[in-house]
Amino acid sequence: MRSKVTNRVLRWTGIGCIALTGTQCLPAQWQLQTSNTTADLRGIHNVGNGVAWASGTNGTILRTEDGGYVWQTCSIPPGAEKLDFRGIQAFDANTAIVMSSGKGDLSRLYKTTDGCHTWKLVFTNPDADGFFDAIHYASDKKLYVLGDPVQNTFALFLSDSLGDTWFAAGDKGRESHPNEGAFAASNSSLTNYGEFLLFGTGGSEHPHVYWTGGKCYPPPGHPGGLPVFNCEVVWNSSEVPMAGGAAAAGIFSLGAIAFTAKNGTQTAKVIAVGGVYDHPDQPDQAAAFSVNSGKDWTAAQTPPHGYRSSVAYDDKTKIWITVGPNGTDISTDDGKNWRAIHPNAALHEAADADRNWNALSLPYVVGPHGRIGKLDPAALK
Repeated sequence: MRSKVTNRVLRWTGIGCIALTGTQCLPAQWQLQTSNTTADLRGIHNVGNGVAWASGTNGTILRTEDGGYVWQTCSIPPGAEKLDFRGIQAFDANTAIVMSSGKGDLSRLYKTTDGCHTWKLVFTNPDADGFFDAIHYASDKKLYVLGDPVQNTFALFLSDSLGDTWFAAGDKGRESHPNEGAFAASNSSLTNYGEFLLFGTGGSEHPHVYWTGGKCYPPPGHPGGLPVFNCEVVWNSSEVPMAGGAAAAGIFSLGAIAFTAKNGTQTAKVIAVGGVYDHPDQPDQAAAFSVNSGKDWTAAQTPPHGYRSSVAYDDKTKIWITVGPNGTDISTDDGKNWRAIHPNAALHEAADADRNWNALSLPYVVGPHGRIGKLDPAALK
């Protein structure tokens, strides 16, 4: 049972105590924070400088300006009392866009510019059979929203105005495989590195990662100059060796970090986590990794110890963290091997301190029944 004590400390690494001049315990690993809500939380975005936003069921939106010491309850956007806010992207303490997920016009985007006192409806899913899965801020003023396939093509919407106006993407290559869709489990099925986008899928016989690349067509060269190339963004898809063949199986979260290859080209390491949602204790085929921007994939040699809904990278320690209903795992070798992290009973740590989490935006993690945790800065050292 979750304690009602404000800012109760929960430890999940089980590192124990060390003897210096006396017996000292290492700092707490997860700090459970008071959210003042019982909503199921799946949206979380850390802006930095103490500012973070969270979102969940029943139109719930939260904000902190002091690193989580106090989570403020935002006003509910008009008509959104029953909406499920699965994703949120924020830009500062005053400006954020929240995404609801639901069939057709239950998928919406609301924006605030006054610290969540008021909200404006800026976009509603135009497809009666559509369903928003993720909202992602890429760069500059560009945001993207990924939706389930409509007429056998994954829906993708974009904004180049920080979400004030939205357009349907016309890029080619987003045709879906039979029974395929994306998951709105943690607002992290869509990600990017630089100008390139990637999203993960499930439900089909094999999960896939779709990734963007450029394709150029050289028209006839003009006199006295070089040929002028017409280039466009084209999507490609790669099969990923993870759980598939069921509506609740596939890739639930992607993470990507850019790096420079030996030949000098810019590429990315990409991590995919997921598994089978309705079999959370099944570890088989729960993670895979790519070292060439999502084109080729390898199954994790030692997978997480169950279904995982979110993955994130801690740049300071170079460690990947993934969470799910039955626990937390870390990888120090870019997703090849995962190691479970458990509470330490000897230190009277809460037995569920490592579990019941939905989504990450480090150092924050959110889960059902209003759970919000914050990772201690020293936890991964």
